[in-house]
Amino acid sequence: MADNFYNQKALYRTIWRWHFYAGLFSIPFVILLALTGAIYLFKPYYEQWQESQFHHLSVSGERLSANEQIQAALDAVPNGKFLSYRLPQAEDESVLVNVQAQENWQVFVNPYSGEITGKQESGLQLMNIVKTIHGELLLGNVGSILVELAACWAIVLIVTGLYLWWPCNAQGMAGIIYPRLRDGSRTFWRDIHAVTGIWISALALFLLVTGLPWALVWGAALKEVRSFEMTPVQQDWTQSRAQEHQHWRAQAADVFDLAPDVLRTAEQLQLASPVELSIASVHHMHAPETHAHTSHYTWKASSQSANRPLRADVWIKGDGSVEKQSGFAEKKLLDKAIGVGIAAHEGYLFGWFNLVLGVLTCAGLILISVSGFILWRKRKPQSALGAPPAMPARVGFAVVAITIGLALFLPLLAISLIALLAIEFLLLRRVDSLSQWLGLSK
Repeated sequence: MADNFYNQKALYRTIWRWHFYAGLFSIPFVILLALTGAIYLFKPYYEQWQESQFHHLSVSGERLSANEQIQAALDAVPNGKFLSYRLPQAEDESVLVNVQAQENWQVFVNPYSGEITGKQESGLQLMNIVKTIHGELLLGNVGSILVELAACWAIVLIVTGLYLWWPCNAQGMAGIIYPRLRDGSRTFWRDIHAVTGIWISALALFLLVTGLPWALVWGAALKEVRSFEMTPVQQDWTQSRAQEHQHWRAQAADVFDLAPDVLRTAEQLQLASPVELSIASVHHMHAPETHAHTSHYTWKASSQSANRPLRADVWIKGDGSVEKQSGFAEKKLLDKAIGVGIAAHEGYLFGWFNLVLGVLTCAGLILISVSGFILWRKRKPQSALGAPPAMPARVGFAVVAITIGLALFLPLLAISLIALLAIEFLLLRRVDSLSQWLGLSK
């Protein structure tokens, strides 16, 4: 009986230590990711407000052809190449043309006069900066790996936190489902930390897991696994800004011919807005009798709806006929699951309620992080880090199985675990003062 009680207490202490160290590393990142994630949830509303200054034009005369509109946009960007043409949703709306030069530009053109109503560098837009901070910390691939590592340890943080929260000998629901507000400062912050955690744990885990397809290591591993499929799959998401730039560079064009028939077909398709037209392929023809060269373009109309299950791609020939189309229904089950997950992650899957859940989850993550920091400061001794003291004991099969399962699912977590264990046994435990400060020795 005594041995069993000791082992349970030792297991609880071990998991508490993992929870402590996971929080120590991931909390600063969690706060930053929650803040930037909450801001990014409002992207469509912010961009609609921002672009409103380029719309509500005074309509007069005939519209210029799409080619003339595109050329006006290219003339506004030195050495610019055509990327895409966004279908306007109203007669008095400026046309958006994406142009590539040294950087990518959004150019707004008055479709009646060809006047440039606005121009902005894509990478300097507020929401693109927020997205880059959220995904890469403005540090490129290094930042992307740090964010992914923090997400992995945040998953450990939540899993261990659920174990620590689990009520074994509870006397009522106080401190479990709702916080005790009048039992002293330490109890208050402990309950705020634990109760908030249990209410948002499922949503927080969902956000962390659905963010993994964007991650550099996890996303690359998924792509490598999928390379063995019989039919190659083209992902509609990227793992980094560098991959995004490579995608744009691949479709930039010096010449173009957006025929009225193509434009008419694209409008009649009524794809979920916004809809962008880009060049899918160019076929060069040579007429021997006249020695003339002609080019036939195939265009791709792509719905860029934030709600990814509504997205579709349609390939349109120069005469306006549809060559082929691909939508959510044609995707494989894994791509459907990831698409739904990404749409929910970004707050667009089921309207305003999705956005509210996202904001509440982000706020909860910040509250958990702040309350966890306060709890640590309240119990931390002056001369030590304040980690819970270790209690040697056998590790149960369930703990080993969960650890191995997490490591297999999260390769970066496995790498970091191996590195941490190596550093601990080869270095940290050999320096007594450092070992005591970190709480590695009794």
